[in-house]
Amino acid sequence: MPPRRKPTPAPRKPTYFPDENVAERWDARHLLGHTEFDEFRFVGCDFGGADLRRLRFTDCRFEHCNLTTAQLAGTAFQNVAFDDCKLMGLQFGACRDMLFGVHFDQCQLRYASFAGRAMPGTRFVGCQLEDADFADADLSNAAFEDCALGGAVFQNTKLAGADFRTATGFIIDPERNPLAGAHFTLAGLLGVVARYNLVVE
Repeated sequence: MPPRRKPTPAPRKPTYFPDENVAERWDARHLLGHTEFDEFRFVGCDFGGADLRRLRFTDCRFEHCNLTTAQLAGTAFQNVAFDDCKLMGLQFGACRDMLFGVHFDQCQLRYASFAGRAMPGTRFVGCQLEDADFADADLSNAAFEDCALGGAVFQNTKLAGADFRTATGFIIDPERNPLAGAHFTLAGLLGVVARYNLVVE
């Protein structure tokens, strides 16, 4: 029997940004004429509703930025970190597949969609994920640390090894979502067995 492969670790959050690549308080107009951003740090930028289609961001970091309802068809997020950002309603499922990798810390991700997205090992830390859509996504070994997941959709979602120990509000059907090796607290298990109408005392 061949040895089991260890899960591929998620890439580390980018930390190096040349001084000339620090963009503060940009809006959508500053993106015009650009197609690629490598090792950029965006601080306090307002890209709400912006057209980010077919742009490529590699080893970038967004801090205190607003990207709510930005258009992401064909956008490449390759090892991109979002810290304290407004990302409500974003359609991450429309992003380019190649080398897709993201990190989320303290972000507002209500109504965001990750449907069909392969993102094993992704870390969500302190995020608002109410009503987010994870249907058909691969979240194997992902972590939902101190995240609010009320109303989030998990359907045919690969959740093997995922960590829900400090997450709240989730309801996950174990018959529709692979959960082998996933981590839950005893209280959190109520969100897994909710469909069975059990009484846990």
